[in-house]
Amino acid sequence: MSKKQKTIQKEITLSGVGLHTGNTVSMTLKPAPVNHGFAFSRIDLEGAPTIEAKAEYVVTTQRGTNLEKNGVQIQTSEHVLAAAVGLDIDNLLIEIDASEPPIMDGSSKYFIEALEKAGIEEQDAEIEEYVVKEIISYKDDITGSEIILMPSDEYQITTMVDFGTKILGTQNATLNHISDFKQEIAAARTFSFLHEIEMLLENDLIKGGDLNNAIVYVDKELSASTMEKLKTAFKKDDIKVKPNGILDNLELHWANEAARHKLLDVIGDLALVGTRIRGKVIANKPGHLVNTQFAKKLAKLIKIEKRNKIPTYDLNKPPLMDIHGIMDILPHRPPFLLVDRILELSDKHVVGMKNVTMNESFFVGHFPGAPVMPGVLQVEAMAQCGGILVLSTVPDPENYLTYFMKMDNVKFKQKVLPGDTLTFKNELITPIRRGICHMQAYAYANGKLVAEAELMAQIARKK
Repeated sequence: MSKKQKTIQKEITLSGVGLHTGNTVSMTLKPAPVNHGFAFSRIDLEGAPTIEAKAEYVVTTQRGTNLEKNGVQIQTSEHVLAAAVGLDIDNLLIEIDASEPPIMDGSSKYFIEALEKAGIEEQDAEIEEYVVKEIISYKDDITGSEIILMPSDEYQITTMVDFGTKILGTQNATLNHISDFKQEIAAARTFSFLHEIEMLLENDLIKGGDLNNAIVYVDKELSASTMEKLKTAFKKDDIKVKPNGILDNLELHWANEAARHKLLDVIGDLALVGTRIRGKVIANKPGHLVNTQFAKKLAKLIKIEKRNKIPTYDLNKPPLMDIHGIMDILPHRPPFLLVDRILELSDKHVVGMKNVTMNESFFVGHFPGAPVMPGVLQVEAMAQCGGILVLSTVPDPENYLTYFMKMDNVKFKQKVLPGDTLTFKNELITPIRRGICHMQAYAYANGKLVAEAELMAQIARKK
């Protein structure tokens, strides 16, 4: 069963304090178009630069997952991303007037509430999901942290934490259905150990952290000087340690709240893969570093698999359109007609083919001793294929011409030689509007991707 992408119905704004800066931050969650994914926009900077939530932009993982693109930073991205994934949202623009989202209570609860208040709606595009077929793993030999991803019918996560301290010991948490995130995981708050808090206070790094947004586990004797520092930092007259070893600022929601929060972090960090995952994650001693290293590895594997995923078509079957049918639609004529057959056509995609023979006119000069099909003509052939897609939307295609508007991300991977059979697959990136067709195009030959490009073309009525 195919599932549709989702975004929110309307924008919604939250404000709070940034954990590390202590400044008030305003964050607006906005609907985003299909295939947009998650992205942050720094509206406090000139031009409101955007940073896509992708693993490749992770720069540091100290005290949270921090992204940077072209010198622009987003800190502690994981809690808001976990909320979006936890509500099955695919596309979201997060506008923010500082480098970090508000910490709120250190969990994803308030982000979940805001997103639900904004309303969630389906979009006119199917979700892209990476189905795990074999075990993928990543291990940090220094810390012993390890993430394993294995096949499963749905996205599931288990975290096992062991901090080597008596106070926290080992804890586990499991999420078997992402639909249970709101109930089981979202309210799990971030936590720290007393020795970390002391270090952060000394380095002036925890201005926004009052004790309402972090569970503090006391893993050492609380000295009088530390007690005074904590009172000042957290604006409290008195601070005590509870029998369960945490500071007396708050009650635990669950005995294993630390493991649940680590699970929340795993979901937020793996959102940076940029694709939904159908598989089971087992994270042993997870942390932002191992999470994001794994996300980088997985994103690369998915990219390679996509590139090598060559569609197969039965070239012996009667085509949907032969050369005569193509000439009824396209204005091009030999020797510049570069598509021989159309094999598939829907309102969102087209598949065509071309037999590259030694008799092509361009081989006369390119290059006579070592003939290679010019890359620009491969792009032209893909564009002509796209012309069929856009012209199929009008009742009288013979009265229209197609014009290139732009091409982006053009890449040539392999040589195309006489005797090759080229197949083209073009898919719409956005719906056709006002005769403008924006598509992702691929060309394949000999079981390999030979060229790809993002193309935009427009049809115009003949004068």
